[in-house]
Amino acid sequence: MAVGKSVRRVDGVAKVTGKARYADDFSIPGMRVAKYLRSTIAHGRVLSIDTSRARSLPGVEGVFTYEDVPRKPFATAGHPYSMDPGHADLADRLLLTRSVRYMGDEIAVVVADSELTASKALALIEVEYESLRPLVKNEDILRSGAREIHTGSKNIVKTHSFVAGGDMEEMRRQCDHLIEGRYTTQILQHCHLENHTAHAYMEDDERIVIVSSTQIPHIVRRIVAEVLDMDLGRIRVVKPYIGGGFGNKQDVVLEPMVAFLTKKLGGLPVRLHLEREEGMIGTRVRHPFDVKVQIGFDNDGTLKLIDFDAISNTGAYASHGHSIAAAGAAKTHYMYPRAVYGCKAKTIYGNIPTGGAMRGYGSPQMTFAVESLVEEAARKIGMDSVEFRLKNGARPGDCSKITGKPLMTCGLLDCIRKGRECIDWDGKKKRRKSPQTGPIRHGLGMAVFSYGSGTYPVCVETGSARLILNQDGSVHLQVGATEIGQGSDTAFAQMVAETLGVSFAQVHVVSTQDTDVSPFDTGAYASRQTYVTGQAVMHTAEKLKNEILAYAAVVNGMDSATLTIAKDAVVILEKPEIVV
Repeated sequence: MAVGKSVRRVDGVAKVTGKARYADDFSIPGMRVAKYLRSTIAHGRVLSIDTSRARSLPGVEGVFTYEDVPRKPFATAGHPYSMDPGHADLADRLLLTRSVRYMGDEIAVVVADSELTASKALALIEVEYESLRPLVKNEDILRSGAREIHTGSKNIVKTHSFVAGGDMEEMRRQCDHLIEGRYTTQILQHCHLENHTAHAYMEDDERIVIVSSTQIPHIVRRIVAEVLDMDLGRIRVVKPYIGGGFGNKQDVVLEPMVAFLTKKLGGLPVRLHLEREEGMIGTRVRHPFDVKVQIGFDNDGTLKLIDFDAISNTGAYASHGHSIAAAGAAKTHYMYPRAVYGCKAKTIYGNIPTGGAMRGYGSPQMTFAVESLVEEAARKIGMDSVEFRLKNGARPGDCSKITGKPLMTCGLLDCIRKGRECIDWDGKKKRRKSPQTGPIRHGLGMAVFSYGSGTYPVCVETGSARLILNQDGSVHLQVGATEIGQGSDTAFAQMVAETLGVSFAQVHVVSTQDTDVSPFDTGAYASRQTYVTGQAVMHTAEKLKNEILAYAAVVNGMDSATLTIAKDAVVILEKPEIVV
């Protein structure tokens, strides 16, 4: 069978031979080049912008500013529809802005016949700013009377506060020890191999086609439709092969603009591509956190409480900021679910690049804080930190204090034990000199990490699959979930082969998505594909298998319950060597 075995990636040959086509590999005759004019200040307002010299440059098709684009704010975070209005994505972005909120904010865009012409045109645009003091440090952002980065926001995107599992103050009184620490993390950029790129054109029926390096083609279609006030059926999004994303392409960054431009220019094809430096500034980053955490425990190592107070700086625009801090806190809870758990999380605006989704989605920041403190707790009572985690770590049957649902399966303790064995924890501990002195010291520590799949129950999770049976008995699989390098298409093929009863080589996967033909799926994010879309793949394969067996039973005058599929053939269930 296919599941549990090492197999060749279904997209491997295309990628290593250079035959895989990425968004920038598509060439359309007459393609125009678009380039952003980005602000040279971090906070302020555009007082005037003179584009006359740029417009008169030969080869320039158009120059657009905040005065030329729709004034409808939109959200860029690539989430499914929220089931809770309190968790809905924040619409705080315009295609182009007059209010500058970070160094590199998009204030104009040029479309020209070449990249060189577009660059020359940008240099001819004259901008006058009212410059304001940037708000970067948390204490300045939250200071009473601080200038609002977004009017009416008080510089706060979202606050979350909860206590789960008991009375926090009472539990504090019961603990033998209370220790606390403060930990900060910094901005990180995803640095995926392929930069952000998208192009758009209009078909003869005036439908807009967008080809984009995106993790979320169906959500891109929805957001573009909202921005341009168009029906979903008038927009088609194609996701070819993609060179990584790590969450950065779970935001709608370029697609609304290229759609707007092709519509504005009568259907001319327009490409917008960010070079590495521009992508570092103008896409998304990991949120910097400032986390205060307190843990309470007894002399025997029983962990009794974890209490967070965290501030997350989402930067200039909300993007995913309203959910990152809360998600990180909630997912960290699953490591030690028997402790009383508290969290105060505040997400704020700042005049820095916008924070978005990045691998772990808030969990790395929170885990770094709590696991650093767990090491200190174990050291304080003279307990091996591995044993501390084994004593308090999650196990099957534990009930989440947040959701109220039991953990049906959990291999955390087995993982810790295996990790201890693999890294020779005990041996390293014995060989480690104590006390540690001098400029070179040997560290020894461990950390565990918890993460969840998908966004349910906050958002609706949807996955779909289509299987086509070919005349030779092989099958074609189509999914709307996006392969972005993580291997999901290969996993889906294994699931089809296992469920249907055919060999892995008989399963052919369409590794690109097109919203006109691909089954609906909300995309690649939150480690959801194998679990959510995988369920759709499995059920579709089961349905196809039942239909094949039903037909074989009719043809052979047999009961379908006596048949199965094995080794690419319909066989007798009790005598699989007999092919019918």
